[in-house]
Amino acid sequence: MPTWGKILAEIQKEIKNNNPAAFDTVRNKYLKELTEKTHRNTIIYAARWTTGDVPANIISITDEDLQAFMEAIHGLKGDKLDLILHTGGGSAEATDAIVTYIRQKFIDIRVIIPQAAMSAGTMLALAADEMIMGKHSFIGPIDPQFILNTPVGVQAVPAQAIMEQFKKAQKDCADNPKNLSSWLPMLSQYGPALLVQCQNQIDFGRDLVKTWLGNYMFKGEDGKKAEEISEFLSNHGNFKTHGKHISINQAKAIGLKIVDLERDQDLQEKVLSVFHATMHTLNTTAVKVICNQNGNAFIKQFQIQLPIKRP
Repeated sequence: MPTWGKILAEIQKEIKNNNPAAFDTVRNKYLKELTEKTHRNTIIYAARWTTGDVPANIISITDEDLQAFMEAIHGLKGDKLDLILHTGGGSAEATDAIVTYIRQKFIDIRVIIPQAAMSAGTMLALAADEMIMGKHSFIGPIDPQFILNTPVGVQAVPAQAIMEQFKKAQKDCADNPKNLSSWLPMLSQYGPALLVQCQNQIDFGRDLVKTWLGNYMFKGEDGKKAEEISEFLSNHGNFKTHGKHISINQAKAIGLKIVDLERDQDLQEKVLSVFHATMHTLNTTAVKVICNQNGNAFIKQFQIQLPIKRP
């Protein structure tokens, strides 16, 4: 298998040969090889989210991605799709729109996770008929987060944690009314409708995943498994942190139907070659790549501000 380093050397060779599209050439080569093996359409959706140097709104799943999928799906034939997914998440509403769109285009969808698909990325993965993960692959909780301006800066706060804090404040103030003055500065940062919004967002994400699991991965079953899994993944209390990495074995343990990537060594090598080549693209000014096996690509650019080195 071409390793990360070997694929980088391959790209560098293309650059030395004055190929202005070196990154695209190598990535598209491996995407085509994967499709030739599986006889399925292949799309990779990957964002530069693990480095922490790009604003979240630039690399998150947004409504703009619907245009990206329109580009990547254009011209594809057949009703089977392998979606290689690497994302830290984003908008549940945008994810809903993407799933609605691609489900009108493809009957059989496999989501392949070469490293991690978190939060709304997990939601997108759970809309598949089948998931493929390796020992190095992870999904995450689907409980919603709220971005709040707090006295200590912008914070991503779990919706369920906000609700629990209100309940704690209510109980504490009922037991000790004099503590109200201590709670007011903390609670004043929340708008009056935030509790309702929190519950609505929790219900929205949970119900989406429940519906998708029931319609696809657990199609024809009684719906109990879909409900249990959606409830478990949307409960912040089960994980204590939104960034919890759920491994393939843990994902199987909660009942998800997952195929081991290592079961087919050739498939693993081809998937990881696509992934490594795409991640090299994301080490340029590209911060999001959505591309198919024919070379149709939507590539989002962002000029990353590197820290100034002082003598």
